[in-house]
Amino acid sequence: MKKLILACVMMVAALCAGAAEKGTADEAVAMVKKASEFLKKNGKEKAFAEFNNPKGQFISKDLYIFAFGANGDGVELANGANIKLVGKNVLEMKDADGKFLIKDILALGMSKEGKGWVDYKWPNPSTGTVDGKRTYVERVDDVVIGCGIYK
Repeated sequence: MKKLILACVMMVAALCAGAAEKGTADEAVAMVKKASEFLKKNGKEKAFAEFNNPKGQFISKDLYIFAFGANGDGVELANGANIKLVGKNVLEMKDADGKFLIKDILALGMSKEGKGWVDYKWPNPSTGTVDGKRTYVERVDDVVIGCGIYK
């Protein structure tokens, strides 16, 4: 029994150590660019399936891809960190300071520029605290793709 408990503790520690590794701003932008190319080449169905794949190429360190339609409705089309959000309208989601972060993400993605950074505060699963987060978003045709980093 002690060996089983020790094995479980070691597995959790290994998972936490991997999750604690922070991605950089450059890595987030690169992941969005890679996701953009994947979407253009493979279409929405295949791209969203890959974005949602927890063992896929669009999850690395604490980075993951999410996607929304560029229609502003707030329905999440993909989320590599939380598949339960896919298909849900999260337009009214607020950060720790009451900021409507999804509205800001979509407004930037749907703007003339169609890309850039959005800052907000979000629970950090690696630390258990609410930390500053920056998310890079980019519009690809009728989809807004994003990837965030903790500051």
